[in-house]
Amino acid sequence: MCKKSSIAFAMGILAGVAGGVLAGIVFAPKSGEESREEIKEAFKNVVEKCNPEINKVKDQAMNVIKSTKDKIEAECKKIADNIKAEKLANAKKIETDVYGM
Repeated sequence: MCKKSSIAFAMGILAGVAGGVLAGIVFAPKSGEESREEIKEAFKNVVEKCNPEINKVKDQAMNVIKSTKDKIEAECKKIADNIKAEKLANAKKIETDVYGM
């Protein structure tokens, strides 16, 4: 749960910063060209400032994905092993019934 909340928190901060910067630029009394250039620069600055957090969140997400994948693969292997064991037991039972062994 802690990983999910830290990812959500980081994404919330990122969205808040981006929204605040965008709102400030949009409502500033400047020409469209100046505003677009300012938005572009502000976006680059936000990306540069948030890059460590973005990478941290990305790494956490990848770790959760890998962990989940490993757990799913382990469970699938257990299921496959159980199915094989059950088939083998049924085959032995049939052999015993047929040949009276």
